[in-house]
Amino acid sequence: MAVAAFFDIDGTLISKNTGPLYMKFLRQRGQIRRRDALRTVYLYCRYKLGLLDIERAAASSSGWIRGRSEQAVAEQCRVWYRDMVRQYLQPAMVRRIASHREQGHVIALLSSSTPYLATPLAEDLGIEHLLVSRLVIENGRFTGDVHRPICYGAGKIHWARRFAEEHDIDLAASWFYTDSVTDLPMLELVGHPEIVNPDPRLRREAKRRGWNIMQISPNEA
Repeated sequence: MAVAAFFDIDGTLISKNTGPLYMKFLRQRGQIRRRDALRTVYLYCRYKLGLLDIERAAASSSGWIRGRSEQAVAEQCRVWYRDMVRQYLQPAMVRRIASHREQGHVIALLSSSTPYLATPLAEDLGIEHLLVSRLVIENGRFTGDVHRPICYGAGKIHWARRFAEEHDIDLAASWFYTDSVTDLPMLELVGHPEIVNPDPRLRREAKRRGWNIMQISPNEA
Protein backbone atom coordinates (compact mmCIF):
# COMPACT_ATOMS: atom_id res chain seq x y z
CA MET A 1 0.00 0.00 0.00
CA ALA A 2 1.03 3.59 -0.59
CA VAL A 3 1.73 6.24 2.05
CA ALA A 4 0.20 9.70 1.85
CA ALA A 5 1.09 13.10 3.28
CA PHE A 6 -1.97 15.32 3.76
CA PHE A 7 -1.56 19.06 4.26
CA ASP A 8 -4.03 21.59 5.64
CA ILE A 9 -3.76 25.07 4.07
CA ASP A 10 -4.65 27.94 6.42
CA GLY A 11 -2.18 28.27 9.27
CA THR A 12 -0.19 25.32 7.94
CA LEU A 13 1.08 25.78 4.39
CA ILE A 14 0.00 29.43 4.50
CA SER A 15 0.90 31.30 7.69
CA LYS A 16 -2.27 33.42 7.50
CA ASN A 17 -5.95 32.54 7.46
CA THR A 18 -7.00 33.19 3.89
CA GLY A 19 -10.65 34.03 4.63
CA PRO A 20 -9.93 37.55 5.94
CA LEU A 21 -7.34 37.99 3.18
CA TYR A 22 -9.95 37.24 0.54
CA MET A 23 -12.43 39.64 2.10
CA LYS A 24 -9.73 42.33 2.08
CA PHE A 25 -9.07 41.61 -1.59
CA LEU A 26 -12.77 41.90 -2.44
CA ARG A 27 -13.21 45.03 -0.32
CA GLN A 28 -10.36 46.73 -2.16
CA ARG A 29 -12.27 46.09 -5.38
CA GLY A 30 -15.61 47.20 -4.00
CA GLN A 31 -17.16 43.75 -4.49
CA ILE A 32 -18.47 43.20 -0.97
CA ARG A 33 -19.92 45.33 1.77
CA ARG A 34 -18.16 46.11 5.03
CA ARG A 35 -20.61 43.95 6.97
CA ASP A 36 -19.70 40.95 4.79
CA ALA A 37 -16.05 41.41 5.72
CA LEU A 38 -16.94 41.77 9.41
CA ARG A 39 -18.98 38.55 9.24
CA THR A 40 -15.89 36.74 7.94
CA VAL A 41 -13.82 38.07 10.84
CA TYR A 42 -16.50 36.87 13.27
CA LEU A 43 -16.55 33.40 11.70
CA TYR A 44 -12.76 33.28 11.78
CA CYS A 45 -12.75 34.04 15.51
CA ARG A 46 -15.24 31.23 16.14
CA TYR A 47 -13.08 28.91 14.03
CA LYS A 48 -9.98 29.75 16.09
CA LEU A 49 -11.94 28.95 19.25
CA GLY A 50 -13.12 25.64 17.81
CA LEU A 51 -16.74 26.86 17.96
CA LEU A 52 -17.54 27.19 14.27
CA ASP A 53 -20.73 25.57 12.99
CA ILE A 54 -19.59 24.85 9.44
CA GLU A 55 -23.10 24.37 8.04
CA ARG A 56 -24.30 27.72 9.39
CA ALA A 57 -21.08 29.38 8.28
CA ALA A 58 -21.48 28.03 4.75
CA ALA A 59 -25.08 29.25 4.59
CA SER A 60 -24.11 32.65 5.96
CA SER A 61 -21.27 33.08 3.46
CA SER A 62 -23.10 31.86 0.37
CA GLY A 63 -25.16 34.95 -0.39
CA TRP A 64 -22.50 37.07 -2.06
CA ILE A 65 -21.36 34.33 -4.45
CA ARG A 66 -24.78 33.03 -5.55
CA GLY A 67 -25.27 33.60 -9.28
CA ARG A 68 -21.66 34.58 -9.97
CA SER A 69 -19.67 33.06 -12.82
CA GLU A 70 -17.38 30.26 -11.69
CA GLN A 71 -14.87 31.12 -14.41
CA ALA A 72 -14.71 34.77 -13.35
CA VAL A 73 -14.23 33.85 -9.67
CA ALA A 74 -11.53 31.29 -10.53
CA GLU A 75 -9.63 33.82 -12.63
CA GLN A 76 -9.91 36.46 -9.93
CA CYS A 77 -8.69 34.01 -7.28
CA ARG A 78 -5.56 33.35 -9.31
CA VAL A 79 -4.80 37.07 -9.12
CA TRP A 80 -5.60 37.07 -5.40
CA TYR A 81 -3.28 34.11 -4.78
CA ARG A 82 -0.46 35.68 -6.78
CA ASP A 83 -0.74 39.16 -5.30
CA MET A 84 -1.86 38.57 -1.72
CA VAL A 85 -1.54 34.94 -0.60
CA ARG A 86 1.63 33.49 -2.06
CA GLN A 87 3.90 35.70 0.05
CA TYR A 88 2.66 33.85 3.16
CA LEU A 89 3.77 30.38 2.02
CA GLN A 90 5.85 28.83 4.80
CA PRO A 91 9.23 27.74 3.38
CA ALA A 92 9.64 25.08 6.07
CA MET A 93 6.41 23.45 4.94
CA VAL A 94 7.40 23.66 1.28
CA ARG A 95 10.51 21.73 2.24
CA ARG A 96 8.38 19.13 4.01
CA ILE A 97 6.42 18.61 0.80
CA ALA A 98 9.67 18.13 -1.10
CA SER A 99 10.86 15.61 1.50
CA HIS A 100 7.67 13.55 1.22
CA ARG A 101 7.89 13.68 -2.56
CA GLU A 102 11.47 12.35 -2.41
CA GLN A 103 10.21 9.45 -0.28
CA GLY A 104 7.62 8.58 -2.90
CA HIS A 105 4.64 9.56 -0.76
CA VAL A 106 1.31 10.59 -2.30
CA ILE A 107 0.82 14.29 -1.50
CA ALA A 108 -2.61 15.84 -1.11
CA LEU A 109 -4.14 19.06 0.13
CA LEU A 110 -6.85 18.36 2.72
CA SER A 111 -8.62 21.59 3.54
CA SER A 112 -11.97 23.28 4.03
CA SER A 113 -10.78 25.80 1.43
CA THR A 114 -12.36 25.75 -2.01
CA PRO A 115 -10.62 24.81 -5.28
CA TYR A 116 -10.33 28.51 -6.12
CA LEU A 117 -7.52 28.87 -3.57
CA ALA A 118 -6.32 25.26 -3.57
CA THR A 119 -5.80 25.00 -7.34
CA PRO A 120 -3.27 27.84 -7.80
CA LEU A 121 -1.56 26.78 -4.56
CA ALA A 122 -1.34 23.15 -5.71
CA GLU A 123 -0.01 24.18 -9.12
CA ASP A 124 2.60 26.35 -7.40
CA LEU A 125 3.75 23.45 -5.21
CA GLY A 126 3.34 20.64 -7.75
CA ILE A 127 0.59 18.89 -5.78
CA GLU A 128 -1.78 16.71 -7.80
CA HIS A 129 -4.52 15.80 -5.33
CA LEU A 130 -7.05 18.27 -3.86
CA LEU A 131 -9.45 17.20 -1.11
CA VAL A 132 -11.34 20.44 -0.52
CA SER A 133 -14.81 21.91 -0.10
CA ARG A 134 -16.56 22.13 -3.45
CA LEU A 135 -19.31 24.57 -4.32
CA VAL A 136 -22.32 23.57 -6.39
CA ILE A 137 -22.25 24.87 -9.97
CA GLU A 138 -25.18 25.00 -12.42
CA ASN A 139 -24.80 26.36 -15.94
CA GLY A 140 -21.39 27.79 -15.03
CA ARG A 141 -22.68 29.76 -12.03
CA PHE A 142 -22.66 29.21 -8.28
CA THR A 143 -25.96 28.18 -6.71
CA GLY A 144 -24.85 29.23 -3.22
CA ASP A 145 -24.85 25.61 -2.02
CA VAL A 146 -21.93 23.31 -1.23
CA HIS A 147 -21.30 19.61 -1.82
CA ARG A 148 -21.55 17.62 1.39
CA PRO A 149 -20.01 16.59 3.60
CA ILE A 150 -18.06 19.83 3.77
CA CYS A 151 -14.33 19.10 4.01
CA TYR A 152 -14.07 20.34 7.58
CA GLY A 153 -13.65 18.56 10.91
CA ALA A 154 -15.16 15.08 10.68
CA GLY A 155 -15.93 15.76 7.00
CA LYS A 156 -12.22 15.44 6.28
CA ILE A 157 -12.42 11.85 7.47
CA HIS A 158 -15.00 11.07 4.79
CA TRP A 159 -12.91 12.49 1.94
CA ALA A 160 -9.60 11.11 3.24
CA ARG A 161 -11.02 7.59 3.57
CA ARG A 162 -12.54 7.72 0.10
CA PHE A 163 -9.25 8.97 -1.30
CA ALA A 164 -7.37 6.21 0.53
CA GLU A 165 -9.65 3.55 -0.95
CA GLU A 166 -9.27 4.95 -4.46
CA HIS A 167 -5.47 5.18 -4.26
CA ASP A 168 -4.69 2.18 -2.02
CA ILE A 169 -3.37 4.41 0.78
CA ASP A 170 -2.45 3.05 4.20
CA LEU A 171 -3.77 5.79 6.50
CA ALA A 172 -2.13 4.19 9.53
CA ALA A 173 1.24 4.83 7.88
CA SER A 174 0.35 8.29 6.54
CA TRP A 175 0.95 11.87 7.68
CA PHE A 176 -1.28 14.87 8.30
CA TYR A 177 -0.10 18.42 8.96
CA THR A 178 -2.42 20.98 10.56
CA ASP A 179 -2.65 23.86 13.03
CA SER A 180 -6.27 23.48 14.17
CA VAL A 181 -8.05 21.54 16.90
CA THR A 182 -10.97 21.14 14.47
CA ASP A 183 -8.77 18.60 12.67
CA LEU A 184 -8.49 16.33 15.69
CA PRO A 185 -10.54 13.51 14.04
CA MET A 186 -8.14 13.42 11.09
CA LEU A 187 -5.08 13.61 13.33
CA GLU A 188 -6.36 10.54 15.18
CA LEU A 189 -6.85 8.67 11.90
CA VAL A 190 -3.28 8.84 10.58
CA GLY A 191 -0.20 7.21 11.98
CA HIS A 192 1.89 10.40 11.89
CA PRO A 193 0.05 13.48 13.18
CA GLU A 194 2.15 16.63 12.69
CA ILE A 195 1.14 19.80 14.53
CA VAL A 196 2.15 23.13 12.94
CA ASN A 197 1.97 26.41 14.92
CA PRO A 198 -1.10 25.08 16.73
CA ASP A 199 -4.00 26.95 18.27
CA PRO A 200 -4.02 26.75 22.11
CA ARG A 201 -6.47 23.85 22.34
CA LEU A 202 -4.56 21.74 19.84
CA ARG A 203 -1.26 22.56 21.53
CA ARG A 204 -2.57 21.25 24.84
CA GLU A 205 -3.95 18.11 23.21
CA ALA A 206 -0.74 17.50 21.24
CA LYS A 207 1.39 17.80 24.36
CA ARG A 208 -0.93 15.42 26.23
CA ARG A 209 -0.66 12.84 23.46
CA GLY A 210 3.05 13.33 22.79
CA TRP A 211 2.54 14.46 19.20
CA ASN A 212 5.28 16.32 17.37
CA ILE A 213 4.81 20.10 17.36
CA MET A 214 6.47 22.22 14.68
CA GLN A 215 6.80 25.85 15.76
CA ILE A 216 7.70 27.83 12.64
CA SER A 217 8.85 31.43 12.92
CA PRO A 218 7.20 33.89 10.47
CA ASN A 219 10.70 34.91 9.37
CA GLU A 220 12.02 31.37 8.99
CA ALA A 221 13.54 30.92 5.55
